[in-house]
Amino acid sequence: MNFKKVVVTGLGALTPIGNNVEEFWQNVSGGVSGAAPITNFDASQFKTQFACEVKNYDPSTYFDRKLSRQLDKCAQFGIVAADQAIEDSGLDIETVNKDRVGVIWGSGIGGIKTFEEEVAAFATGNGIPRYNPFFIPKMIADITPGHISIKYGFRGPNFTTVSACASSANALIDALNYIRLGKADVMVVGGSEAAITEGGIGGFNALKALSTRNDDPKSASRPFDKDRDGFVMGEGGACFVIETEEHAKARGAKIYAELAGGGMSADAYHITAPHPEGLGAIAVMKNCLEDANIKPEEVDAINMHGTSTPLGDVAESKAIVEVFGDHAYNVNINSTKSMTGHLLGAAGIVEALASILAILHNEVPPTINFHTPDENIDPKLNFTFNESQKRKVDVALSNTFGFGGHNACVIFKRY
Repeated sequence: MNFKKVVVTGLGALTPIGNNVEEFWQNVSGGVSGAAPITNFDASQFKTQFACEVKNYDPSTYFDRKLSRQLDKCAQFGIVAADQAIEDSGLDIETVNKDRVGVIWGSGIGGIKTFEEEVAAFATGNGIPRYNPFFIPKMIADITPGHISIKYGFRGPNFTTVSACASSANALIDALNYIRLGKADVMVVGGSEAAITEGGIGGFNALKALSTRNDDPKSASRPFDKDRDGFVMGEGGACFVIETEEHAKARGAKIYAELAGGGMSADAYHITAPHPEGLGAIAVMKNCLEDANIKPEEVDAINMHGTSTPLGDVAESKAIVEVFGDHAYNVNINSTKSMTGHLLGAAGIVEALASILAILHNEVPPTINFHTPDENIDPKLNFTFNESQKRKVDVALSNTFGFGGHNACVIFKRY
């Protein structure tokens, strides 16, 4: 089937290493770590006492006091990123057909802080339930696209995808396909997460998924290094405006890249561990290439899921060699999480942003904090260790995988 070409026309970001797209690029290409001691709460009794928080964030900059109190930080991050992307796109809100503009969002957890506070207040009270009337609409994972649609009047498809750390990559694929199927002309698509909370850190500590390198947070996220000991939690969000090439051209929009395709698969193996031979990762990359009608040898860069967990990095590396064969050694691959930490459900959209920027700048950001090779990872692969590399990037692929064995992959082409 011949689908209409879908292009990216707006970008927005609020991340641990930059509160807009320009700052994000400066820091991700410069190898700047966003990790630091946790300030969101007192983490002194936790095994992990650091994370990649959004810096210099004041909700009063973006929201009035009344609205701010009705929004969990997860939704705040999402709305800020969406505002940036919509403004950047130059979309005329007064004249666009709002029935043909949708919003799809990815979040793995949603308003976990709100949930923790409300339940704790009841548990420590006198037994009389006094819940905030905004408890449920503030907490639920699907509220961010609801707020964005209300603010702008977009009446097209509107929902949230939840597939753990693959959530916002799944949102991108869904948005792409709704446009391909003719259900919308324009989609606002993104993801946000705000899980640096007592429950978020404590829960992932219990899973032994987080680094505990408290004495040196900035070097703690070290994908592919033999001494890696888990991921670093991140927070924030990002957003794209995507639309048909026809619609973008008709309104004279600038075009950043083509969203050429997406792939999905399941590991069907374990609730938290990846398949040791990367079977799901192999399938999702093959599905993505097929969907985009792109040959493996056309790919220049891969933004890996690359969490810095002992099992995940090995399985994904094996999968890349299996899918790309000898061409795997010609590809620049990297892990943005070495700098941003792991934004859970927002990871996919932030790393897709890094992939688009790699195309625009012909520069692949580094994987920082590498010191010691792991004998289980192919040393011939180019992980772009420690410094960014200039190279022509015409095609960039981005992987994201989630607990439960959810795999999603998106691919962008130079326009």
